Amino acid sequence: MIQPQTHLNVADNSGAQELMCIRIIGASNRRYAHIGDVIVAVIKEAVPNTPLERSEVI
Repeated sequence: MIQPQTHLNVADNSGAQELMCIRIIGASNRRYAHIGDVIVAVIKEAVPNTPLERSEVI
């Protein structure tokens, strides 16, 4: 279960290493997201020399 303020490790090659969930997209009163759901997150840690920056909302 993923809820707002949850820190997530990224498993792709986008350049971000750690994200923090800030919003769950979908039903208005849903508390939790699950694997595969769409969320809004902020980058907490990124790989150096990538176009992504820390504190960027994705």
